[in-house]
Amino acid sequence: MKHRKAKRKLVAEINVVPYIDVTLVLLVVFMITAPLLMQGVKVELPDADSAPMDTKEQEPFIVSIKADGSYWIDVKGTNETQVLSVIKDRVAKVLRQKPKTPILVWGDSSVDYGVVVNLMSELQLAGAPAVGLVTEPPSR
Repeated sequence: MKHRKAKRKLVAEINVVPYIDVTLVLLVVFMITAPLLMQGVKVELPDADSAPMDTKEQEPFIVSIKADGSYWIDVKGTNETQVLSVIKDRVAKVLRQKPKTPILVWGDSSVDYGVVVNLMSELQLAGAPAVGLVTEPPSR
């Protein structure tokens, strides 16, 4: 007697479990790295009640002033201390290429008011139509 093997019917289903696993791993990786993407130097921003700026159209150009009065800009993912004339030149170049780029100043709360005003006036001389100040919302 010959035994016949029963033909198995092909199943046309895709096993999605590995895809779900990969998706969850990517989700965890992005949740961990997202806070690290905001680069800059550590400054203690002053608290102020103000309306948030809409920066969805253009990525802002950020100049930071540390507590010691040094100026910092984020250049290609690396934070570099800069002199005011170099910052002014870079802002002018950015604004020539993208005139609607928002210019923001992150000033430490302990920095002298005159240093911030001097930076803002130099940025306006470089061609910035408006310079925004970044603050922290007050804790209640």
